[in-house]
Amino acid sequence: MPFALLTWVFRGATITLIDKMINNLKLTKKGQEELQSELNILVTDKRPKLVERLAYARSQGDLSENADYQSAKEELEFLDGRIDELTDVLKNAVIIDGTKITVKVNGKESIFDIVGEWEADPKNKKISCDSPLGVALMSKKIGEKAEVEAPAGKIVYEVVAVG
Repeated sequence: MPFALLTWVFRGATITLIDKMINNLKLTKKGQEELQSELNILVTDKRPKLVERLAYARSQGDLSENADYQSAKEELEFLDGRIDELTDVLKNAVIIDGTKITVKVNGKESIFDIVGEWEADPKNKKISCDSPLGVALMSKKIGEKAEVEAPAGKIVYEVVAVG
């Protein structure tokens, strides 16, 4: 898999990460819409305000001692990094059908939303389709059981409903 080297400056510190690019990043339609909305806000609202703030700070004179200039410059660099990241994600995303799956574990029912990796939020029972639990549940029908290895040991999920 190809790798990308990401570098940006935030609050005076240069941060460099090697980020594994996923050829087929998965998103649900809803996830795609949420990321597109965030991107639109960043590009049409937040970035122009930061550029304006940077221009005003630049007009105040000596840039070496201008804290607002340095702060605005760093925030703009960070924001541009986020814009680039969202643009890449949206450009490379494959749209999947998210699904709700009701399972029974130890006699207790739980409902999980199977979503794309960028949308996963285990606290809210949104699990990635590429996670071990997501993979195990995606291939099961009502009445079938899925066994998943977890830090606490093997957990058996019985599929009660799909959709």
